[in-house]
Formats: sequence, C-alpha cells, structure tokens
Amino acid sequence: MEVTAQSVWNNCLSFIKDNIQPQAYKTWFEPITAVKLTDHALSIQVPSKFFYEWLEEHYVKILKVALNKELGERAKLVYVIKMENTYGNKQPFTERIPSSSRGAVKSQNVDIPLNNKNPELKNPFVIPGIRNVKIESQLNPNYSFDNFLEGDSNRLARNAGLAVANKPGGTSFNPLLIFGGVGLGKTHLAHAIGIDIKDKYPEKTVLYISAEKFTQQYIDSVKKNNRNDFIHFYQIIDVLIIDDVQFLSGKSGTQDVFFHIFNHLHQNGKQVILTSDKAPVDMQDIEQRLLSRFKWGLSAELQSPDFETRVSILKNKLYRDGVEMEDDIIEYVAKHIKTNVRELEGAIISLIAQSSFNKKEITIALAKEIVEKFVKNTKREVSIDYIQKVVSDYFQMDVSTLQSKTRKRHIVQARQLAMFFAKKFTKASLASIGSQIGKRDHATVLHACKTVDNLSSTDKQFRKYVEDISKKLAL
Repeated sequence: MEVTAQSVWNNCLSFIKDNIQPQAYKTWFEPITAVKLTDHALSIQVPSKFFYEWLEEHYVKILKVALNKELGERAKLVYVIKMENTYGNKQPFTERIPSSSRGAVKSQNVDIPLNNKNPELKNPFVIPGIRNVKIESQLNPNYSFDNFLEGDSNRLARNAGLAVANKPGGTSFNPLLIFGGVGLGKTHLAHAIGIDIKDKYPEKTVLYISAEKFTQQYIDSVKKNNRNDFIHFYQIIDVLIIDDVQFLSGKSGTQDVFFHIFNHLHQNGKQVILTSDKAPVDMQDIEQRLLSRFKWGLSAELQSPDFETRVSILKNKLYRDGVEMEDDIIEYVAKHIKTNVRELEGAIISLIAQSSFNKKEITIALAKEIVEKFVKNTKREVSIDYIQKVVSDYFQMDVSTLQSKTRKRHIVQARQLAMFFAKKFTKASLASIGSQIGKRDHATVLHACKTVDNLSSTDKQFRKYVEDISKKLAL
C-alpha cells in the first residue's frame, strides 16, 4: 500500500483518538487535514495560528509519539496555516510554521507571504456586510477626566491614567489595572483614559468593552465557526479597555483566547486597560498565566472618597447640572453617605428631584429625610474580603493570621466568625466562602456556622463578639 500524507495522518489520528477525550479530539483534530509528505516530514493544515499554538501547548507530546510511530525517530511535522478567506481578498494565504523544538520536529524554513498587508477585518460592532466602517470606540463622552475629581482616594489611579493617555503603550503601566469596590469610578476612569487618547491620537483604534460582552462575542464566534475573525479583530486594536475583568473567572475558553490576544497586543506595543472589583492577588478562578500578566504593569486601587473629596464631587455635580445648593446641605449629604460616588450622586439627584416635583425648598430637614430613605433603601454590598478585614481588626490580627492553618483557639474562633458573617451577609456559596477564607472546604464553613450559633447561646463573651462585629458590618 502506498504511503501518503493522508494515510500517515489517518494512522496518527487513530492513535490520538484512543488516547484523548472525544470532545477534545472533535475540536482540535477533526478540522486538521494532511497536505504533504516529504521524506520524513508531514505537513498538516490547521485553521489558524491560535489553533497551532493550542496544539503545541497541549498536544505536542502525543503528536510526537504518534508521528514517531509512523515515520521513525527522524519524523518532522510542519504546520500550514490557511487563513479563512473572510477579508475580501480573492485568495487565501498560508503560513508554514515548523513545530517547536519541544515536539517532533525542527525545520528552518518559515514562509509567510506578504500579499495581505491590509486585510479588512470583520468588526463585531457593525452589521456584517458593511465595508470600510470605522470601529466605534464604545466610549461614553460624559465620562471624562474633567469630571473625575482628584482626591487622596484616587490620586495614583488618576495620574497613572493620565500618563497612559499621554503615551499609550509607551509607559511601564501596561497593562493598567484599575480595581476597587462598587461605584468608586473604575468605569468612569477607564472611559476617561480612552477619550483622552482619542483626542490626542485620532488615528489610534480605541475600544471599550465589558468582559461579559467579550465573553458572549467569543461564544458566538465559536458557534458560528469564525473564531479567527474574533481573534484577528481584537489583534488590530491599539488601546483595548476591558471592564470588570473578574467576569472571566471560571471561563477557561475565554481566558485562553484573551491570553493570546493580550500577548499579541502587549508584544506589539499596544495598550491594555483593565478594571476589576478586586486586586489580582484576590481574583478567584483566573488562570495563573493571566494573573501574572495582569501584574506586569500597574495595579492601582480606587478607595472610598474622603469627606473633602465627597464635597468636591457634589459641588462639581451641581455646577454641571446648573443647580445651586447651600454648603451646609451639601456637607450634610457628604457626611452621611460615605460608601461610594454612585450613591453620593444618587442621593443629590433624589434631593433635587424631590424638591422640584413637590415644589419644596431644599432644606436640611428635606436633606435628612432623603438621606435616611436613601441609606435605608441602599443595601450595602459587604464583601468576604471586607468581613475578614473587620474581624481581623476586631481581634487585632492580620488577615493572613486569620487565614492560616494554626489551631490556636482565639484564631480559630476569629476564622469561624468570619465564615459565619460571610454566610450571613453575602450570597457566596459555602465552597466559595471556604476557598476565600484560608482555602477551607464547604464542610468546614458549615461546621463554623454551627459552632458560632452554639457558642452565641452558651458563652456570654462570645455573644459579645458576635454583637460587636455585627454592628461594625451593619454601619
């Protein structure tokens, strides 16, 4: 029987199919076709460079074994990448890449034709079929640096944002990760950087997108079998802004594709800006290789604004809306709403609306009435991190001590209290609470909650701990 590229590859596939999961075989091996057999070198065609990188990263060993069985120890494998013809050019182009030295093969020849310098890439944000459409940045013009007031709580992040806007991709702040709690201005600052870059560098392609929408686009691209278009589209962005990157948690496929996009952008001097509700060190279910890249640049925290900054924010808001208000009323609102900027602005809008609709003068009494209702109706989101900090501070220990493996009674009790309050004040699962408080399992959390309930009813001192911490968390 004549030995052909197809017969060699079919034998390799039979071996591979017996040694990997059916779904993995269907996804990563069925789309491959054998194209040429020369001496001991087999050329196979794969749909994209991303596809080739995935094979090299995950299946290089099994490829080597399968090929050596068929062609001997001198076997070589050459990848031929046939780009999908989605860019309006008449002919597809190919890229021949030797497999890495880790695998079955070594080859010195790399042939990348240059007849596709300016492909028209598909734009996920415009209707398919419309040609030569400029990529819309998706930026909100209301979120500018002009109305992002500087204070001690945001000075580092704001100044880093200005530096990036002045020289995108040219500072050490790449990526720039802005993190902090709800309503502190992460999205506002990300938009402001993008707007400033567009003003200074009109020729640059800037794109803002939420991690949720990015994930949905990726899923759609897999369903429609145009993942290459998805990857190539994001690789042409000059400044990529991804909001709420923690949303990628647990989504391994999206994380993998973002890893490759991130690498391409970073290596080509493009700017990446990310926002998150927590620092990289506290992110759960994000791959280590991504987390390590998040730490390459600068992680800048936005904290709750101090009293002076809150007053400035309110005055700026009123000035922009053309509303006058007495200083003592502004100060009253700023003093009583401390959590975040969104709630602060929401309260002042409610106050103006109430005054306008009911034709009431804005007085301290009206402000008190509105603020009380607003604070009562705005349930504060208490995080597991915050609970651990409050409990640790109460017992005068570090969070790392609270999370440690020690069995000292007072530390164990502090840890159990943290677990108890995490279950009471958050919607997190027992498993999630356990993993965040010292990497325990759900059974440990359940035991902790029962222990706290029992001790609260039998131990007067312990009951005081529960009451004191409850008050601190209820503020």
